[in-house]
Amino acid sequence: MTTYANLPAPSPEQGLNRYLQEIRKFPMLEPEEEYMLAKRWIDHEDASAAHKMVTSHLRLAAKIAMGYRGYGLPQAEVISEANVGLMQAVKRFDPEKGFRLATYAMWWIRASIQEYILRSWSLVKLGTTSAQKKLFFNLRKAKARIGALEEGDLRPENVKQIAHDLGVTEEEVVSMNRRLSGGDASLNAMVGTEGDSATQWQDWLEDEDADQAGAYEERDELEARRELLAAALDVLTEREKDVLMQRRLQDQAVTLEDLSAQYDVSRERIRQIEVRAFEKLQKRMQELAREKGMLQTA
Repeated sequence: MTTYANLPAPSPEQGLNRYLQEIRKFPMLEPEEEYMLAKRWIDHEDASAAHKMVTSHLRLAAKIAMGYRGYGLPQAEVISEANVGLMQAVKRFDPEKGFRLATYAMWWIRASIQEYILRSWSLVKLGTTSAQKKLFFNLRKAKARIGALEEGDLRPENVKQIAHDLGVTEEEVVSMNRRLSGGDASLNAMVGTEGDSATQWQDWLEDEDADQAGAYEERDELEARRELLAAALDVLTEREKDVLMQRRLQDQAVTLEDLSAQYDVSRERIRQIEVRAFEKLQKRMQELAREKGMLQTA
């Protein structure tokens, strides 16, 4: 996708406020327009359609990026990484799944930003597994919950508790705690003047707008469920699929009355089709989840 070359780009010289003013000029998309643009991109690789979808969501990318200001990284670069994630979302977006682009894109945007953060922080050059990312973004909060915010090594019982809570090994907890407490750069260094306004540098690391570990976990789970949904829909007839999509898989559900007129049947018949289709879909998704090892067999 060559869309990025034609986007307004944030830069220190330009100024963040000017960039934010520029992206507000791009109009938001109505659901029908978004659907048609996505279809044009999928069916014909229409670059202009992709560009319009990207520019209409630049404000979303910037808003999410602003939640990561506490990491001490250039805000222009964070926004640029958010835009890269946005473009990846547009490239992979399928409007037939019943989701709006904004819902789908937010996970790609956050993932792109978080990968950039992990690449940029030298003290996190210890691997990029999901568990290590979770540990990096959540260790301070885990320590706070058990009252273990003092500097230095954690007590064995605290290490054990944090390892259990975050699903990592005790060795990983000890290693990460030492890196965050000292090592390349002390995150316990004071920021600001002494007194009420003085805080530790690590206090600025938390993104108040999003749970980082949750974002990773929810994005992975959402992707897995979306794949299951797409595969499971094949078990439905075209009418069942259409009724279910219109009733449960789009932002605003179509009424039973409208669907009964569309198919020239009673409202009760539409309700029966919807319930039956949902039961079939749910059963098939459970079967596929078991096959993939996502559910334990009884």
